[in-house]
Amino acid sequence: MTRFVARLLYLLASALGRLPWSWQMRLGDAVARLWQRRAAREARVARVNLELAYPGLAAEERERLQRAIVRTTARQAIETLRLWTRPHAENLALLREQHGVELFDAALAAGRGLIVAAPHYGNWELLNQWLASRTPLAILYRPPESAVGEAFLNLVRADSDTGRVTQVRAEGAAVRQLWKRLSAGGVVGILPDQQPKAGDGEFAPFFGVPALTMTLLGRLAERTGATVLFCYCERLPSHPQQPAFALRVEAAPAGIADPDPQRACVALNAAVERIARRDPAQYQWTYKRYTLRPSGNGDDNPYRLR
Repeated sequence: MTRFVARLLYLLASALGRLPWSWQMRLGDAVARLWQRRAAREARVARVNLELAYPGLAAEERERLQRAIVRTTARQAIETLRLWTRPHAENLALLREQHGVELFDAALAAGRGLIVAAPHYGNWELLNQWLASRTPLAILYRPPESAVGEAFLNLVRADSDTGRVTQVRAEGAAVRQLWKRLSAGGVVGILPDQQPKAGDGEFAPFFGVPALTMTLLGRLAERTGATVLFCYCERLPSHPQQPAFALRVEAAPAGIADPDPQRACVALNAAVERIARRDPAQYQWTYKRYTLRPSGNGDDNPYRLR
């Protein structure tokens, strides 16, 4: 039954993903308006995050940014259905610009292992497809809570390069798997701005607010000597007829592999923040980044009752 339901969801996603791009944009905008009217989770979380991250912004400007974030998030949801249900080669043609690819190629050639830090900025599903087109890799991911959700993701992420991607659950033996791959000179992809479980990270400033930050990336970089590169697919505004992106590959700050986990987390968050500030509407401000607070008791969770 799980696979059957996942297949039905895939057929629906495929139908939506094959609509003309102008229709997809209008559908995304309609979803965004619905989220705003009903004060949906996406709209509420974005508003709280902006209050925390941009306290000096005028209220009207913050509301304008919140609306842009919600609209972009809704459009991206439809856009991702398109990327999931079309051939990867066709999707990669949407990359109109590529910057810093020489850094990626040099890291592969060095053979010391490569950690790709992929923040939730732009479209990370398109980045996954570009990475798979260049090299075999392992991607650390947090599995959906439902079996149907996971079965659906396995379907939509399947393509001719499926065998080049190993999906590693963020649990149990994940660290050993990633360590082994990096030690052999392989490539690992990590989403660096996901909140870890309590006890699995350090608090470090993110937009001036303490945020529980993963120590895994820094530990892997420090202990294996692997290169760390930040990679993302940034949406370009100059192509209204269809989605278009710029692939960007950037060197990580030296402090990201600091043996002191606190300093490594500070460097990691600073790098993610710099990318997010390029165009805040493209960053995933609909994610509850600040749920766990330094107090440890949860009473000051900013999303509570919001």
